Amino acid sequence: MKGQPSAETLQKIYRKLSAVFGPQHWWPGETPFEVIVGAILTQNTAWTNAAAAIENLKRERLLAPSALKKIPVGRLARLIRSSGYFNQKARRLKSFVSYLNDSYQGDLQKMRRVSLARLRNQLLGIFGIGPETADSILLYAFGKPVFVVDAYTRRIFARHSFIGWEATYQEIQQLFMDRLPGNNSLFNEYHALVVALGKGFCQKTKPKCRECPLRKVGRLCLETPAAANPF
Repeated sequence: MKGQPSAETLQKIYRKLSAVFGPQHWWPGETPFEVIVGAILTQNTAWTNAAAAIENLKRERLLAPSALKKIPVGRLARLIRSSGYFNQKARRLKSFVSYLNDSYQGDLQKMRRVSLARLRNQLLGIFGIGPETADSILLYAFGKPVFVVDAYTRRIFARHSFIGWEATYQEIQQLFMDRLPGNNSLFNEYHALVVALGKGFCQKTKPKCRECPLRKVGRLCLETPAAANPF
């Protein structure tokens, strides 16, 4: 990838975002299983929509692997309707729970003890779980040191010419993991801060480039043409 940022630049960006936004306390979730459910439900939707679906599951006392295993997929789909693509997501939740039950006897602690590389491969083999969802589960539910890449990460770092728009998920992820200490707390907070910047300033259209906290950090953003990009 062209013009990759140095480790020093990535640390400088982190310090600036941390000073502006403060601690993010992300991912919201009372248990690892709730985090996993949230990671699946937030695919292709805003977190508020996923959170509403999680509250429905909590109200019905269904936010546990054993409960989701037993509930009919149709009823589950209705309860998570607010998350969008609810029929697909119901099947994805069912697939995860089935894998957890078949491979780990329903025990998340057993799953957590598996190595990062092996567990990541296993998660990617479950229906409906792609790299971003798998890494969110690894980082936020299991505390594994892996950097999560999302649309905000790509948009922000491409607009600042640190990556190309065509960069793959793995290339972007490796950029951070090669240059930052392999610390799950750092990866957690860094990703959350990138999301805060994306939501508050680096929107897909009409980005607030002149107010951006990174305007004087690293490279200048490609302001005008950036809003026309596909991300």
